[in-house]
Amino acid sequence: MPTDPLPARVLARRQAIGDRIRAARTERKITQEKLGELVGADRKTINRIEQGSYATTIDRLILIADALETPLADLVR
Repeated sequence: MPTDPLPARVLARRQAIGDRIRAARTERKITQEKLGELVGADRKTINRIEQGSYATTIDRLILIADALETPLADLVR
């Protein structure tokens, strides 16, 4: 794990991905709790991913995209 802070551009991209996840989730009228159940995470984790404050794994992003019936590429573009 790097000890240096991440560049601002990385944090901004993480936030943008979180924003797209939140938009897809709310468009489909799925709560954070329900999305968490579908992907094996708690509501707090989903919230942190959407806020961009948590670096999740690619595996969890795939699960989120599948649960939201959204292409992964649309979430991470």
